[in-house]
Amino acid sequence: MEGIALSREFPVEVGLLQKKVHCFDLGSQEEKLIVECKSHRWTTGAKVPSAKMSVWNEAMYYFHLAPADFRKILFVLHDRREPQGESLLGYYKRTYIHLVPNGVEFMEWDESTGDILRV
Repeated sequence: MEGIALSREFPVEVGLLQKKVHCFDLGSQEEKLIVECKSHRWTTGAKVPSAKMSVWNEAMYYFHLAPADFRKILFVLHDRREPQGESLLGYYKRTYIHLVPNGVEFMEWDESTGDILRV
């Protein structure tokens, strides 16, 4: 994604039978790219943030409703349950993979190093 100019609140028509504009967090018409960004963490006690997972599922639904010719990326904060434990994205993919449309890409941002990991 380096070198791609992205716009915030990027509008795209989504829907099944009828269409309505939904603004994705980032996007590019030229590159046919939409991105949803999430910065959720494990809860206190390393428990699953269930309500936040619903928000990720909603993002998957919007990706499903978006035009098929768009590249779709879920960009999330890298957060581990324990220093060497499962990441929140790893948990999401393991538990909710049946809700992820074909072709969705996943990226994590590690705030401690500034690295972006393609998962």
